[in-house]
Amino acid sequence: MTLVVTGGAGYVGSVCARHLLDAEHDVVVVDDLSTGHRDAVPDGARLVVGDVAETADDVLGGGDVDGVIHCAARSLVGESTEKPAKYWHGNVVTTIALLDALRRHRVPRLVFSSTAATYGEPETSPITEDAPTRPTNTYGATKLAVDHAIGTYAAAAGGEFRAVSLRYFNVAGAHTGTAGGTSVPALGERHTVETHLIPLVLQVALGQRDEIAVYGDDWPTADGTCVRDYIHVDDLADAHLLALDLLARGDGPAGGHLVCNLGNGTGFSVLEVIEACRRVTGHPIPARVAPRRAGDPGVLVASSARAQADLGWKPTHTDLDGIVADAWAFARSRTS
Repeated sequence: MTLVVTGGAGYVGSVCARHLLDAEHDVVVVDDLSTGHRDAVPDGARLVVGDVAETADDVLGGGDVDGVIHCAARSLVGESTEKPAKYWHGNVVTTIALLDALRRHRVPRLVFSSTAATYGEPETSPITEDAPTRPTNTYGATKLAVDHAIGTYAAAAGGEFRAVSLRYFNVAGAHTGTAGGTSVPALGERHTVETHLIPLVLQVALGQRDEIAVYGDDWPTADGTCVRDYIHVDDLADAHLLALDLLARGDGPAGGHLVCNLGNGTGFSVLEVIEACRRVTGHPIPARVAPRRAGDPGVLVASSARAQADLGWKPTHTDLDGIVADAWAFARSRTS
């Protein structure tokens, strides 16, 4: 049977596709390449270039697709606030079209790339799945809307369709490894507009920017800077495969839809991340304190107890220096 990865030319999607191939699945990647990269699609996967909504019937209609990992999305928080229509259409309307196609073609399982942004500014930490969902930007609101839509589709399907939504915290690192005893190309972050802290800090070490901005040093944390939960992209991909396995067994989840947080369960401050990047790269990495950004929570750390209990998932790449080292190796490989 075949598994489909939407957005499989992007960061998370390409690593999920690689893990599926390593597990000897047939893989089809669907990506319009608007933000993804053709050369990120792992060898062995078939690439269909196009919009998910427009290609869904053709891709799913052959009768041999057994599940979908849905990573395709618009994901820039700032842009989502400035251009909400782009995000409601790209994230919600497109996913509804995909859900309708899944129903038409009787594809029984879906794993959805959701986000911690659905929680907004949480009152307690670590964050569990029953925490209030109060997104503070359009991006988080669209992902939450899709989570709700998936739940209603699954409930209406009476067990014929099941889904898992994985709410990621801060994904980081890069995939390196072998397939069939042969080394495979590294897969990592290379966004046209970069917003994630670790790659931004590494850009300073690469000489691509002069310094890194630290948004506030007066937060109620140990060193005054924001604390975030970083999860290695390989651990993230493992969770997707475990979710597919759970859905294939047909013994869960209750109501047909499971929501799981994914994180290390340990937070690292902005200054701790910068220090780790200094250690790994050997570069001084100048930092400048800037004003706080509106809507930034002081602490975002996941409770992954549900993922551990229901999926049998546990992160294995928990060392911050190791996560940074993988990202650094990938970043250097792109400039050599």
